Amino acid sequence: MGIFDFFKKKTQDTTPSKTESENSESRILLAMPMFKNNESYNIQKVIEHLKSFWQVEITEDEGASDETAVFNIDGQMVAIAKMPAPIPYEDIVSVASYNYLWPNALDVLKDHTGHVIVTVMSGDLTPVDRFRILSKMLVSILSTSNCVGIYQGNETLLLSKEYYLNCVEDLQSGSIPVPLWVYIGVRVNDENKVSIYTYGLTNFYQNEMEIIESDKDAQELYNFILNITSYVIENDVTLKDGETIGYSADHKIAIKVSKGVFVEGKTIKFEL
Repeated sequence: MGIFDFFKKKTQDTTPSKTESENSESRILLAMPMFKNNESYNIQKVIEHLKSFWQVEITEDEGASDETAVFNIDGQMVAIAKMPAPIPYEDIVSVASYNYLWPNALDVLKDHTGHVIVTVMSGDLTPVDRFRILSKMLVSILSTSNCVGIYQGNETLLLSKEYYLNCVEDLQSGSIPVPLWVYIGVRVNDENKVSIYTYGLTNFYQNEMEIIESDKDAQELYNFILNITSYVIENDVTLKDGETIGYSADHKIAIKVSKGVFVEGKTIKFEL
């Protein structure tokens, strides 16, 4: 994505407070790798992969086992707990109904037998660094087991093993793997008007984003939101009411902040 130019007008700051976010449950990151045929992960293989592939520093808990493990990755406390039961199917159905990155998820997961809860505890690292640690843990689990996919209910994400591992290069290069961290919703109404929204940007102390009932092509709008989301997360940029945004001085898109349509709270809206 090219560098965005901002053309300041009178602004109103309605961005989520970092102090409020730091005191909320959003500071704890959760993900759930899922397994079939009563299989699971091997904690020693996961730790070895984290060390060899990601080159991270791990302070191990001597009591770590395949049932539960708590340790530090580059100073950040993390935990893994085995759950010998499937995620409630109704929870998966509610997320899968809007899922487009894993079209056959319901068929694959209908008979899954267990899952693992992966947690990145609250800490002093930036949201980006903490999400990178979460993703590295998930990649190491996926790479050393027969895990079939990842469920992240807090972000309404449902991702197959193949899709997640295809994003490894982004993680290695330091790029922002937006689809692994933020859900981008796409809705098309009866008049073929397209709406796009994000779900998960509040984890980065940002308002969610929306485009409401646009006549533009869905893929064009999706790419626009994907690029802006990546830019905002990577550069910790706060978009404000009354500003405009664009790829150049001649490309200006108005920004408004108002009550969300597809997500709760105030959202950034782009007039496209």
